[in-house]
Amino acid sequence: QVQLVESGGGLVQAGGSLRLSCAASGRTFSRYTMGWFRQVPGKEREFVAAISRSGTTTYYADSVRGRFTISRDNAKNTAYLQMNSLKPEDTAVHYCAAAADEGGEEPEFYDYWGQGTQVTVAS
Repeated sequence: QVQLVESGGGLVQAGGSLRLSCAASGRTFSRYTMGWFRQVPGKEREFVAAISRSGTTTYYADSVRGRFTISRDNAKNTAYLQMNSLKPEDTAVHYCAAAADEGGEEPEFYDYWGQGTQVTVAS
């Protein structure tokens, strides 16, 4: 079992950067695949990035590849999403999630979710 809390969201100008953090409780953080998703009102939750348990394998949505970097520090029970070259279309509530299995690009694969943090990119 893991509890997740996101932080680091806020308002940024287009082209700027934000770093999101996801702090996890418990003693088994390294057993979970971690993912980041985002959602805007009226639309489905969208996959952003995922990272394997060891941190050696990462996956990105085409829309963010080359701009965002997912990472994790298992010693600190924390996952991160470094967001560079932000665009107005990145505006969304961003959620971190943990999957007991290998995870994937669909929200249904994830077992635990944070409460979300708002990212707003102004043009």
